[in-house]
Amino acid sequence: MEQQKEKAIIIGVHLWNRSDFAYSMEELSNLAEACHIEVVGELSQKVTRVNPSHYIGTGKIQELAALISDKDASVVICNDELTPSQIRNLESSLDCKVIDRTILILDIFGERAQTREAQLQVEVAELHYMLPRLVGLRESLGRQGGGAGLKNRGSGETKLELDRRKIEDRIAALQSELEKLVGRRQTQRKQRRKNEVPVICVVGYTNAGKSSLMNAMIEQYNPRADKQHKQVFTKDMLFATLETSVRSITLPDRKTFLLTDTVGFVSQLPHHLIKAFRSTLEEVSEADLLIQVVDISNPDYEKHIQVTNDTLKELGADHIPMIFAYNKSDLTEHAYPRVEKDLVYLSARQQSGMEELTQLIRDRIFQNYMACEILIPYEQGRLVAYFNEHAHIQSTNYEPDGTRLKLECRVSDYHQFRDDFQQL
Repeated sequence: MEQQKEKAIIIGVHLWNRSDFAYSMEELSNLAEACHIEVVGELSQKVTRVNPSHYIGTGKIQELAALISDKDASVVICNDELTPSQIRNLESSLDCKVIDRTILILDIFGERAQTREAQLQVEVAELHYMLPRLVGLRESLGRQGGGAGLKNRGSGETKLELDRRKIEDRIAALQSELEKLVGRRQTQRKQRRKNEVPVICVVGYTNAGKSSLMNAMIEQYNPRADKQHKQVFTKDMLFATLETSVRSITLPDRKTFLLTDTVGFVSQLPHHLIKAFRSTLEEVSEADLLIQVVDISNPDYEKHIQVTNDTLKELGADHIPMIFAYNKSDLTEHAYPRVEKDLVYLSARQQSGMEELTQLIRDRIFQNYMACEILIPYEQGRLVAYFNEHAHIQSTNYEPDGTRLKLECRVSDYHQFRDDFQQL
C-alpha cells in the first residue's frame, strides 16, 4: 500500500534585491516532491529584510495559520535556512512542524546516500546542522540526575549539554573514519597523476543528465565492458547519485582519460553539505578539464549554469578549462549533434553527439602529444611493446636495423626513451 504523502505549505521571503525568487520557490517545491512531500499551498512576503524572530511578519503568520487549516497541511517549509529561534517561534505560533530548505536537502541526501563515504558525509552535515538547534527541543531542557545532598553535587548536567557532547563526540568519530577514506582517495589521485592520465570531471545542476552522459561515453568506447559494474545509476530525479564514480575511457587511438561523475549542484546548496562533501568535490578542483552538463530543455537552464559556476568558484575550481554539453537537445527545437566553439548540443539518451564531444575533449587535453617516426633496434623490443600499448601506432615496418614505427605519442614518453631509438 502506498504511503500517504505529508501535505506542506511552502513559504518564502522575497527581498527587494532578489531577482531569482520565483525560480527558487519553484525549486523548493521540486525539492519537497523529491522528499515525498505534497505541496498544497504557497505563501510569500515582499520585504526589505527577513523578520529576525519569526522569519515572516505577524500578519503573514495569521494568513499562514488559516492556509494550514484550510489545506489540512502538517508541515511548513521555508525557502531559507532558519535560525533555531525562528524555528521555535514559528512552531509555537503555528502549532505545526516547521522545516527549512537546508534540512529538506539534507533529508534527500540522507535517503539517496548508498556508499559508506556518502552516508558518513551526510550524517556529519546533519549533525553540524542539529548542533546549534538542540535548544529548540523542549525535551532536552530537563535536568538529568539532580537530587539533593552532597552525594549528587555536580551530577546535574543538563540533558542539552549531554546531547551536545554526544553529537560532538559522534562528529569527531565520523570525521576520523572519513579521513581514512579521504586518504585512500588522495592516494588514488597521486597514482593517476603519476601515470599522467588526464582527469575530466562531469559537473552540472542536479538532474541535468551527468550520469546518462557518462553511460553514453562508456557504451560508445567501452561497449564490451561488464555493464553491471561499469554503468552509473541514472534516474529522472533530483540528486539521483551522490557517489563519485570514476571510469576509464579508452579512445580508438589508444588515448585514455578518466571520466569522473560528481554530485549535482542546486541553488543555495547548504554550506554544511559543501563542507561535508569537500573530499568528494575535491575531484573537481584537481581535474584537467570540466564538462558542464546543461539540461537545455529546462527553461531555467541559464540560471542552472550560473548556480554551477558559483558553486565551482566556491570550490576553487573556476580556473579549470570547461566545455559545455547541452544535453536533452532531443526535447528542444535545437539542431543536434552540433558544435559551437566550447559547447556541443547532444542527447545522452539517444547517444547522439558523443563523437563531437570527444573531439572537443581531444582538442583540450591531448595537446601534449606529438607525431613522429622512429626506428627501434631489435634489442629494445620492450619499447615496441610499450608504444603499442601507450601510443597510437599508424604504421609498423620491420627493417634490417630494427622496427620502424610511425606514431603519435606523449611528448614525455618521447623524451624519456629518446636515447633508445633513432629519430627518422
